[in-house]
Amino acid sequence: MDYKKAAEEAIKAAGGRGNISSVAHCATRLRIEVVDKDKINMDKAKELEGAKGAMFNEGQLQIIFGTGTVNKVFDAYESLKDKSSDDFTKIHEKAVENKSKNQNNPLKRAIKTFGDVFVPIIPVLVATGLFMGLRGLLTQKEILAIFSMTPDDISGNFLMWTQILTDTAFAFLPALVAWSAFKVFGGSPVIGIVLGLMLVHPNLPNAYQVASGDASPIIMFGFIPVVGYQGTVLPAFISGFIGAKLERNLRKVIPDSLDLLLTPFLVLAIMSVLSLFAIGPVFHQLEVVVLNATKWTLGLPFGIAGLLIGGFQQLIVVTGIHHIFNFLEVQLLADNGRNAFNALISAATAGQAGAVLAVAIKTKDKKIKQIAYPSALSAVLGITEPAIFGINLRFVRPFVMAMVGGAAGGFFASIFKLSATGMAVTVIPGTLLYLDNVFMYLLMLLISIGVSFVLTYMFGYSDKMLKNE
Repeated sequence: MDYKKAAEEAIKAAGGRGNISSVAHCATRLRIEVVDKDKINMDKAKELEGAKGAMFNEGQLQIIFGTGTVNKVFDAYESLKDKSSDDFTKIHEKAVENKSKNQNNPLKRAIKTFGDVFVPIIPVLVATGLFMGLRGLLTQKEILAIFSMTPDDISGNFLMWTQILTDTAFAFLPALVAWSAFKVFGGSPVIGIVLGLMLVHPNLPNAYQVASGDASPIIMFGFIPVVGYQGTVLPAFISGFIGAKLERNLRKVIPDSLDLLLTPFLVLAIMSVLSLFAIGPVFHQLEVVVLNATKWTLGLPFGIAGLLIGGFQQLIVVTGIHHIFNFLEVQLLADNGRNAFNALISAATAGQAGAVLAVAIKTKDKKIKQIAYPSALSAVLGITEPAIFGINLRFVRPFVMAMVGGAAGGFFASIFKLSATGMAVTVIPGTLLYLDNVFMYLLMLLISIGVSFVLTYMFGYSDKMLKNE
């Protein structure tokens, strides 16, 4: 595949460089933010080499290339951009003025932005989840017994090393979030890192120790309780947003000769006060409320939570704003050490895999097979966009059957209270997060895949649908 040509054609499909305000990518999609929606050639976008589909959503032309391919197309775009004399800053300002034309829902824009902040952090959280799974495997009594060992035989230094691997990302999560937020909102990422680290400074009472009663908050000014914000998300996100905007505004008024001296000083001084004494306490409490609401939903009786989340989660993936769920998983793990939400989205993802596999096996059309089989593989590895946009949503009924399969698996997961030791990986890779209950997890996946496969094969697809397209 010629990635440079794909990038060039993507630019043309988006209406040319003059119609592009920014370009980014997630795990599967090239996300091109445009100035004028009417200049997009959607048919051209869908026909790009390597593209599995395209859509317009929230001011963006989103072209689905799939895992791995999208990174190479984006790198090719970056190389083209470096050779361009276009003033992307001015184009971005024009795009901001026209946002209301393409984006009318402030809530959805906010959720999308939150997802943009979280996407760069996901690889670290994926690695941490795998470390947690491996640590759980290595410390299982049953596994140790194979080697005639007990948990007491494990070296304390080895356990300390594994704890470093599993705890670091969550302990310093505010620094990661603030760094990414500053980057997304146009600030200096290094200032974001320092600001985030202030929220977890060792001189502050550790949030986990305060929660367990082993430490007490510092009371500032006689009424403001201040603690460290280990494992939190919203305080760092809001601080990063305000801090980046503050930095950009300061740079407009501070002379260039004093910018290096004054801008970082003022941003950190002002934001440290706001973050520790206002934003942190307020939004930490908000996170507690959101977490409690999520726990309540996940705790609904008779498998209702699994039916709802397992059945409808992939609808959110269609909108492209599904990364908001990382916030929920992070908070569940930070507070409980377990992640019940992961089992339900694994069920939903497996449902998509079963449906697209049924289409791949049943169809006689070679082109559909070429799309469906790789999409099924991608789905069982946790990435469903190729399956959704390449096959299931294209024919509608397979997508509906996939939702039914996801609901069935989610119902099973809720009934048997399946929960993960980590986050960000699902389906087959997610097995490492369920080593303490792997049989039930695999059975849940089998239910989701089996139900959606059978329903799709019997009622959800036939090659006659190709004639109706």
